[in-house]
Amino acid sequence: MATPSFIFITGGVRSGKSSFAERKAVEIASKTGGRLNYLATGVASDPEMKERIEKHQHDRLSGAYPWKTYECSEQIGKMADEFNAKDIVLLDCVTTLLNNESFSYAQKWEERFLENVKDKIITGISFIKNCAGTLIVVSNEVLNEPLLSNEMVFTYGRLLGQIHQDLVKEADQVFLVEAGIPIVMKGVLR
Repeated sequence: MATPSFIFITGGVRSGKSSFAERKAVEIASKTGGRLNYLATGVASDPEMKERIEKHQHDRLSGAYPWKTYECSEQIGKMADEFNAKDIVLLDCVTTLLNNESFSYAQKWEERFLENVKDKIITGISFIKNCAGTLIVVSNEVLNEPLLSNEMVFTYGRLLGQIHQDLVKEADQVFLVEAGIPIVMKGVLR
């Protein structure tokens, strides 16, 4: 069976999606001999996030397979040239990337700005997908709760939903992770 070139993984906060994505990447690397690359979008904006980033870094460094980590909180498309057809790239996560791209500029959230943010994210992911052997993209599923209480939250949720739909259309495999259990939403479990 051919190795999937694009895998999209979503799930709730602390659902186990990042751990599953890392296991999936290692599984692919062990079959293909490819190099593991981690494209981290998180920013240590508070003590909890700093601790989570440090834990993820430690886990990747102490594992049986070596990871090369790239910290890139915005404009991920510029990273595409770092990767080649032997690389397995894990991008974690779209939700944080959307947050970073949306709030990095003192900009009103007008439709043109939001469309540019969405295009920048989708295009960046596409550039990486076209260079890497396998791209695994992780995102949070935040659309299960009512978002009507705040216009900014509603707009963010709408934009994230559009990004998810675009990514799912392109993905070879899609997983929803619930309580650490991956559920195949598209493609075949390999």
